[in-house]
Amino acid sequence: MKDILSYESDIWSCADLLISSGIKQSKFPDYMMPFFALIMLEGRMRNEMADIEASEGLTRENNLQEFIEAFRDRECGYNDYIVREGKTLSTICNNDKTFEQDFRSYLAGFDGTLKELLGIERGTDDSKYLNLDGMVAELRKKGILMQYITQWSQIDLSRYNNSEITTLEEHIKRKWADISAETAGEQYTPEDIISLIAEIVAAKIDISTDDFVHIYDPTCGGANLLFGVVDRLRDKAGYKYIAAHGCDWNDALYALAKIESLFRENTEIKYGNTLTSLPFKGKEFDVVVANPPYGIPWKGYEKEIRDDQTGQFSFLPSVSDGQMLFLQHNAWHLHENKGIVVEVNNGSSLFSGDAGSGESNIRKYLFDNDWVEAIIQMPSDEFFNTGIVTYLWILNKHKPTEREDKVILINAADLWQPLKKNKGSKRKEMNPEHRAAIVRALVEFKDCAIAKVYDKWHFYFNKQQLTLYEVSNEGLTVKHAIDREPTLAKPAVLSVNIDSMLGEDLFDLSLERAEKLCARLNSWADGETSFTLQCAKNEMYVYDSLTRNIRHVDSKGYMQEIGYGEFSFSTKKARKEQTKYEIKAILRPVGCKDSEIIPFDPNPEVNEQGIKDFLQRYIYKPYTIGENVVGVEVNFNKEFYVPETVEPVDSILAEISDIDKAIANLEKELGL
Repeated sequence: MKDILSYESDIWSCADLLISSGIKQSKFPDYMMPFFALIMLEGRMRNEMADIEASEGLTRENNLQEFIEAFRDRECGYNDYIVREGKTLSTICNNDKTFEQDFRSYLAGFDGTLKELLGIERGTDDSKYLNLDGMVAELRKKGILMQYITQWSQIDLSRYNNSEITTLEEHIKRKWADISAETAGEQYTPEDIISLIAEIVAAKIDISTDDFVHIYDPTCGGANLLFGVVDRLRDKAGYKYIAAHGCDWNDALYALAKIESLFRENTEIKYGNTLTSLPFKGKEFDVVVANPPYGIPWKGYEKEIRDDQTGQFSFLPSVSDGQMLFLQHNAWHLHENKGIVVEVNNGSSLFSGDAGSGESNIRKYLFDNDWVEAIIQMPSDEFFNTGIVTYLWILNKHKPTEREDKVILINAADLWQPLKKNKGSKRKEMNPEHRAAIVRALVEFKDCAIAKVYDKWHFYFNKQQLTLYEVSNEGLTVKHAIDREPTLAKPAVLSVNIDSMLGEDLFDLSLERAEKLCARLNSWADGETSFTLQCAKNEMYVYDSLTRNIRHVDSKGYMQEIGYGEFSFSTKKARKEQTKYEIKAILRPVGCKDSEIIPFDPNPEVNEQGIKDFLQRYIYKPYTIGENVVGVEVNFNKEFYVPETVEPVDSILAEISDIDKAIANLEKELGL
């Protein structure tokens, strides 16, 4: 019997007819998914029929009704045309005269569940899912329906078991993901990554192989990751009882996963937006695996997310990228006393968003609760339609005592081997030795060549807001004067005149005149014009536009430099005459907002003192302290930075000398 993967090329040869009919490559999955589902279903049903004959001794020929009842009891879907009549697509395609009628009978033979998933005999308001009726109509219109189905009918999967068919299915769905423009941000999980996730789960969960393990994937797609982990846990780790739960919002991929689930025990696949429909609300899972979309906006269901009352979202990320919504959702679904989350994310989940942003607050929330056990950096070029670097977040709500408040970073960026043949953007893969090294580092939980263990507080930081004040050449700012003599900072009516440039009192003014004078005064205060303010009680303020320096002259003629600053002017109703206005001047320092990133300490008193010490050491301008916001980020480049080795000076000089000699010899040869 030939390798089932040899059918992959046969399946893709079916696309030749689509090309010749002018169908765009990006639409191939729409036309191919339904027919792949048909041959998969047909093969699965024929397998079930053979098993009934072998295990129950029933045959269609001798025990038809009992045979049908036995088949229906397996609850794997039903097609009367296949089971009762024993006919297949291949049979139908043998007679071109009866093809149309036979094919209609074939489709009509599916039960209600499969008709819904396949998109057969649906009403105008029903979900399309695989939209088989629509694709059949299009192929019929192009005149290639029978040819197309004939090619598919030559693929016989009945001789293969469920695991083998699933393997072929995964390869086909992967290629669909490669060519479909509609899958932007969605990543098909390659087999080596699925194996790694399964091996991590097997090494970490504290559940007996004789107990039930409940696994959940909130963005299961065609369920290659979910079923891949289930199969590996069963076949390689010895878990006998596994219940798989998945959900997806893509019509076609959901249908494929749902159809596959019919042939698996203890499997439940639901349709919908996981984050808003909450198909498994109230259920805690032992294992959550996920590879959610990256960089995909959630604006289309923003209201539902913001109105969520379940408590699954402690904070909300930017509307432009919803992957961290899933990180919170998965933590929310994780069992309190056992199990782990293993989620694939891109790099933005580690460091996007400033302190106080939704992204940073989500990270802080996960770290505050001490749920983050490990983050693993994967090699680039691991996925089929992107070369980005990805990371595995491993969450655990029940860390061992020795791991409390600690996080291990594992740098697996260099653990890969090149593929013999690239698969889209996938150029690398992890072999069993690479995966074993990662799992070993996670289990041992200590510093090694590829891993470092940190106190979780290492990833926290203070973002301290400041206002920095400009100073004169003498190092003075108006802020100093205001701090020493608060009266200088109080609004004061500055009457009489402003040097000879204005020559007008600043009180008993009409509103119109007051506003015009304010505008003129403020233009001078912007720094373009030097001026003198003569105030009541024979006091003066002298403003130098060149240096932005302000001097104060008291009634006795004593001059004092008060530093770098500015005046602000506004109108004010006169106290005595409500119809008259006067000009108010406020003296203020010139400052700008700034912030400093300062190391964090979980002890509040130590942290506060650390901020003060930092500012005293590194900030030279006068300042006032504003709000402090604590952020969290993880930077693999920083933590695993290896400085470039500098070549010794002697070696560089020797190289220069050799170049000089070579140039001299060349000049000699050229007669220069």
